[in-house]
Order: sequence, then structure tokens, then C-alpha cells
Amino acid sequence: MRVYLDYNATTPVDPTVLEAMLPYFTEHFGNAGSVHSPGQRARAGLDAARDAVAALVGAKPSEIVFTSGGTEADNLAIFGSVAVSEKPRKHVITTTIDHHAVLDSCHELERQGVEVTYVPVGRGPRHEGIVDPEEIRRALRPETILISVMHANNELGTIQPIEEIGRIAAEAGVRFHCDAVQSAGKLPLDVNRLGVDLLSISAHKFCGPKGVGALYVRSGTPLAPRFYGGHAERDRRPGTENIPGIVGLGKAAEVAHRLLASDAARIGALRDRLETALLERIPAARVNGDRVCRVPNTSNLVFPGAGGEALLIALDLEGIACSTGAACSSGSTEPSHVLTAIGLSRDDGRSSLRFSLGRPTTAQEIDRAIEVVPEVVQRLRALSPRSAAVHTA
Repeated sequence: MRVYLDYNATTPVDPTVLEAMLPYFTEHFGNAGSVHSPGQRARAGLDAARDAVAALVGAKPSEIVFTSGGTEADNLAIFGSVAVSEKPRKHVITTTIDHHAVLDSCHELERQGVEVTYVPVGRGPRHEGIVDPEEIRRALRPETILISVMHANNELGTIQPIEEIGRIAAEAGVRFHCDAVQSAGKLPLDVNRLGVDLLSISAHKFCGPKGVGALYVRSGTPLAPRFYGGHAERDRRPGTENIPGIVGLGKAAEVAHRLLASDAARIGALRDRLETALLERIPAARVNGDRVCRVPNTSNLVFPGAGGEALLIALDLEGIACSTGAACSSGSTEPSHVLTAIGLSRDDGRSSLRFSLGRPTTAQEIDRAIEVVPEVVQRLRALSPRSAAVHTA
């Protein structure tokens, strides 16, 4: 039995999503910018998708800008906000555990002369991997133009206090962007309740197609485009729209919105079953990140004495697919920046695995993982020089 437990990296396309997309490759192939009937049929699919995405995040359809995915949405939000600021000095705030799409954008801003503050997150047993809103407040300066904080961390699953940060940003008159790529389809989203001005999502994280996402832009929020060459998406994202992908995003948003509560309850129960069993059966194993304030599908565990890369390969040979961290960082031999940020040692960071569940996950798959993972950890520990220390800890 093959068991896939890497849904935070990507998800399979829901059959109903694929069914909705297929006509837009063939009979409804028109350009949505054309005024003739084929173009208007494509436009109707585009508009329906915009309505569905808006409903998922609690926005108005006119506030949704389609992109090629979460990374582009993050880049558009960050660079587009900095470009329209008239302040002579510019300062941006983010956290040490945000996604590379945000962190790498901030590093580029620093090369351009923008100052960036990377706010640390909690390292203790309570609120581990969660930023303190007051730390965000203390980081504010007169020249601060943007705060960017992710909603749910892609590696730990920890949920950040976005509502509180939204209130702080509003009080300071600072624009607030939220990367919600890992929370869309898993948590209820309401951009007004969250208090965000900009919010990024990506279709392939909730059973939609790859290569398409969206950025919510609050009405009246100026934003400079990253590309030029047309008037699509209200001049914010020019180019011929990827209608099949956008239709798929819309359908995935519609399905996720409808199944949100039932998916969360079922997947959360399976995640807890897996996590509890692994903690009971594997000596010295422990959870990385806060165990309460997190999305229902994610468990990040450290298995001291069993190297993560070797463990990952051994599990894959047994038919279990999981992850040592973010897919965008695969191939790196260094511990995840997220695990380093919560205070893990280099060895523990490299001995950690992320198990992320999804809508297709079954109880039988979880039982198989519970059977296999402890056996593989024990086998690798027997080969490790750290094994003795682990078993006597």
C-alpha cells in the first residue's frame, strides 16, 4: 500500500475540479478578453471562479486578482506595496518562520535598501512556533509600510494570531499582508475579520491545479504591478488569463468551502491518531510546534537518533511519502529555517519529519503508517551513534 502524507507540499486534483476544467481546454477555449461569444463563454467561467474564490475568503469578487500561484501572489503583495509607498525610508516586518516566498522577497528588498525586521516566534513548550503580536507592535517604526505574517505555518501547522496583528496594523495605519496558502481550505477565512489588506492563496494546496492562485486586495488599496503588457485583472496582473486553471481554482474553492467543517473534523481525528500512536511507540519522539493552535492536518515530529533524510528515504521504500520540510527547500542538507527558529538543535532539526494529511487520507493509510514508521525509526537508530543517548534519555 502506498501512503501519501505530504499534502502540505501538494494535493491531487479533485475529480470534480478536473471535470469543471476540461471544457475550457476544448469547446470553451476562447480568450476572456474577446467580445465575441467564445470569448464571453470563457469570461463567464472566469467570473464564476472569481465569485467562488471571493466566497472562500469572505471578500468581494472585485477584490480577487488571479496569479500563477502563492509565490507570485506573495511577491505581488510585497513588492507592489513597497513600490507605491511615498515614504523616503521604507521598513517591512515579517517573521522568522514565514515561507521563502516572503523571506526571499524581503531579502531582495534589503538589497534594494529597504529595512526589514524578522520577528522571532515562541520557543517554549507553550506557543512554540507562534509569533507574539506584541513583538510585532514593538517592531513598528514611523517608516514601516508593510507587515507580512503567514496564517498557518507550512512545516509546523501553527496558526498565527492574525486578527490581533490586524488590529495592531490598523491602529498604526500600516498595510497588512497574510500568506494564507496553508490555511485556505483548512480554516475558515474572512478577510474582514482577520483585518488583512492583502491575502495570498494557491489552488494546489486544496485539491486544485498547480500553477494558479489568487491575491485578495482590499478595495482602495493601491498596488503596483510586477508585470506589464495589458489590462487584465484590473491592470494588476496583465496577460491572457489561464482560464482552465482559474476555473479549477474556483471549483476547488467551492468544494473546500462546502466541506471545510467535515474535512477538518475527520482529518484532525486521523492526524491525532497518527501522532498519538507514534509518540507512544517511539521513545524520545516529540512534537515540534504548539499542539493546540495549529491546522488539523499537520504533525511535525522529531525522532532523535534517526536522520531525517535517511528516514525519509527508508519510509519511501516502504511506501510512506512524507517530508523533512518545505518542498521548495528539498535537496538542502541544512535544517529547516522554521525548526531552527523554534530553537531545535542541528541534529534534532535534521531528525524531524512532517506528516500532512488531506481529503483523500484514509484510516487504513494511517494504520499502515503507524505500523511502518516505528519499525523504520528503530532500524535507523540501531545504525546511529546517537542511538545509545536516545534510549537512555
